[in-house]
Amino acid sequence: MHHPYLAEIQAHADPERATGQAAYHKVERPYLGVANPVLNDLTKTWRQTLDVEQRIAVADGLWQTNIHEARIAAAKLLTQARIRPDDGVWDLLCSWMPDFDGWAIADHVCMAMQKRLTADPTRLDHVEGWTTSDQMWTRRAALVATLPWTKQNHPKPAELAARDRVLGWAAGYVPDREWFMQKAVAWWLRDLSKHDPDRVRAFLAIHGEALKPFARKEAGRLLPD
Repeated sequence: MHHPYLAEIQAHADPERATGQAAYHKVERPYLGVANPVLNDLTKTWRQTLDVEQRIAVADGLWQTNIHEARIAAAKLLTQARIRPDDGVWDLLCSWMPDFDGWAIADHVCMAMQKRLTADPTRLDHVEGWTTSDQMWTRRAALVATLPWTKQNHPKPAELAARDRVLGWAAGYVPDREWFMQKAVAWWLRDLSKHDPDRVRAFLAIHGEALKPFARKEAGRLLPD
C-alpha cells in the first residue's frame, strides 16, 4: 500500500546529506537525506488525494518502515487542523509513542497531536496518563503536544483551566534531571511567557530554584522586565 509513497520520498534521496543526518540525530535507523521542505510538498499533495482512512493506512505503512524521512512524512501526512472523523488519526498517533527514540520524529508527531488536541480538548484526559509513563519521550510528549495552550492571548475559562493543568504536569517534571525533560518544561514556560507572563513568574517563584540552571534561564528568557 505505502510503497509508491516511499518511492516518491526515495526519489529525492541524497546519500551525502543522509550521512550528515545520521551523525546529527545519533539514532540508529535508515536515513535517506531528504529535506523537510520536500517532505512538506509531498505530503501536501498526498493529503489532497487521499481520504482519512487512506491517509491512516499510508501513514502507518510509512511509519513501519522505520526510515527517518518516512516517519517524518507519516506525521506530516496526519498534521492538519480539520480532519473528520479523526479518532483513527488520534489512535494511530498515540500508538507510535512507544517507538519514540529521538526529538526530531517525536516533535513532528507531537505537532500532529497538537491539532487533534485542539480539535478535541477532552483528549487532555488521555494525555494526563502520559505524564507517569516509564518512557521519557512519552512523558515529554505531554508538554510538546499541549503547546497550543501557551498561545491563547484571551483564553476562555476552560483554556485557562487546561493551561493550569499542564503547568501542574510541568511542576511534576521539575525533579526529573533528564535534559530533554528540563528543556521541555523550559520550552512550555518560555512560549507561555509571551502571552501570560504572570503565570510563568508564579511558576518560577515556586519551582525555579529546583530547575536546572539552563532550564530556568531559558524559561524566563522572554519575560518582560
